Amino acid sequence: MRPRKGILALFLFAGFSLVAHAQAPVPAWPTKAITLVVPYAAGGFGDIRARKIGERLSKSLGVPVVVENRAGAGGVVGTHHLVKAAPDGYTIGMGNLAPLAVNVSLMKKLPYDPAKDVEPIILLERAPLILSVAPGQGVANLKDLVEKAKASPGKFSYGSSGIGGAHHLSGAMFAHQAAIDIVHVPYKGGAAAATDLLAGHIAMMFEMGYAALPAIKAGKVKPLAVSSRKRLAALPDVPTLDESGFPGFESYNWQGIIAPKGTPPAVIARLSRELNAILQQPEMKEALADSLSEPVGGTPAEFAAFIRSETAKWAAVVKMANIRPE
Repeated sequence: MRPRKGILALFLFAGFSLVAHAQAPVPAWPTKAITLVVPYAAGGFGDIRARKIGERLSKSLGVPVVVENRAGAGGVVGTHHLVKAAPDGYTIGMGNLAPLAVNVSLMKKLPYDPAKDVEPIILLERAPLILSVAPGQGVANLKDLVEKAKASPGKFSYGSSGIGGAHHLSGAMFAHQAAIDIVHVPYKGGAAAATDLLAGHIAMMFEMGYAALPAIKAGKVKPLAVSSRKRLAALPDVPTLDESGFPGFESYNWQGIIAPKGTPPAVIARLSRELNAILQQPEMKEALADSLSEPVGGTPAEFAAFIRSETAKWAAVVKMANIRPE
């Protein structure tokens, strides 16, 4: 039996439509400027890194990359702004420790869910911290510090850039593992805390490497340990906390690139490729080395797994130390 002409025409039209759809060109991206949201104020660690990354990403993609600072609430304001943006690849952002892995445990309510509203793209770097003591503490090494702190509970204080940041969490984890009672003194920024460390108003501080190094080199503070798993090339004689009797101790202030949930997979893949290539550029390697950061790179899936592990790790510290927001 011959098929009816209408049915045959329908099959031919469907086949033509499938071929035409398969051959349809994928919309070009990017064709206009990209906004890179930084959830912190201009001039800080995240902002400086974002501008270096943005400059190189602009060259590789052939469109402007405009840095937009959206500071406030420990990175929450800027991250919330990012996740509400259209997921079209034209708004991306810096994603780091507090807004992606700490605030979910620290704050009673976040206006976004890092696990559901964010597309991780790449982990750019991990910046270890240096535990230094102020002048006149009579401390030669980490063992001395722990012994003195145990002998005088509540006497030793440590500064931070604010509640829930890498400085604070590192100090809280150290105090717990050392079983010592030390007093946390939060400041409105790491620079103010570092100034009081130099003046001896606080006894110790976990400080970002790039910020601590000048005072260390000048002999104004004494470094006792670093928070990375390996010693820093810039301070080869300073042991890690892991080496100093704190097995597994590891903490970083890390930076990555994220996008709103729903950003096209092809865009995420392209950004991942371009950003991994940027991390291999000599100028970028030099910039990371100058700030004592470890370049990371890798896939979006690896960055997502890292965020999950950091979230679980710091949730335990927040609970153990009973940390509450300001």
